[in-house]
Amino acid sequence: MRLATWNINSLKVRLTRLEEWLTEVQPDIVCLQETKVADAAFPALTFSGLGYDAAHHGQGQWNGVAILSRLGIADVQAGFAVGIEPDVDARLISATCGDLRVHSVYVPNGRAVGHEHYLYKLSWLERLRAHVAATAQPSDAVVIAGDFNVAADDRDVYDPAKFEGETHVTPPEREALAALQAWGFDDVFRRHYDTGGMFSWWDYRAGDFHQGRGMRIDLVLGTPRVRSSWCVIDRNARKGQLPSDHAPVVVDFEVV
Repeated sequence: MRLATWNINSLKVRLTRLEEWLTEVQPDIVCLQETKVADAAFPALTFSGLGYDAAHHGQGQWNGVAILSRLGIADVQAGFAVGIEPDVDARLISATCGDLRVHSVYVPNGRAVGHEHYLYKLSWLERLRAHVAATAQPSDAVVIAGDFNVAADDRDVYDPAKFEGETHVTPPEREALAALQAWGFDDVFRRHYDTGGMFSWWDYRAGDFHQGRGMRIDLVLGTPRVRSSWCVIDRNARKGQLPSDHAPVVVDFEVV
């Protein structure tokens, strides 16, 4: 099977690009972030025409997450599990696709260290871990995929000195991500690549994409039963007219 995650940064702006990419890459499951449409405006019929069932959790012009699946969609849950403090934003949707439990996530940005949004980000990651623990076991086949807004270590930024004191790289953020992984997840990309300099996000400004000034903040986390054979960051999807500032991460795997 093939799974992909992509912060599309507005379905309204990039739907045609997404349709073309789905036709070319043929993923079986797709996690989308920053759809930036309300549920009523989500183009489910477009995706159905391409062979995908879809589940969406949106709130209009901000945030929004979705799962597309050619393996069926069941047990859809928008937001955190019952008993966990609800989120005010549309940042998490979960569904069962075939034999796999899938979570599409858009972790808060954090804005600035010490800002209330930074504290919200840390709380959100803690609640995500509680959500997973409440709904699955490490022995299950589970994937969390999306825009985590955290660079796991210094390999995942183009110049660590440039980010000193900034969000995305602080010890509390990295520790929160590590705590989530410690529940029972691997960073699937790191199963296949141990080097730095491979990024999934580049600022639109100052030619950062072409100059290689990026961050790897889009992740696919999988339990051991998600046995991956290949993983790539699709840089080609970041090129051309009106691209998202993120590139898709694509994984080929089987559930064992």
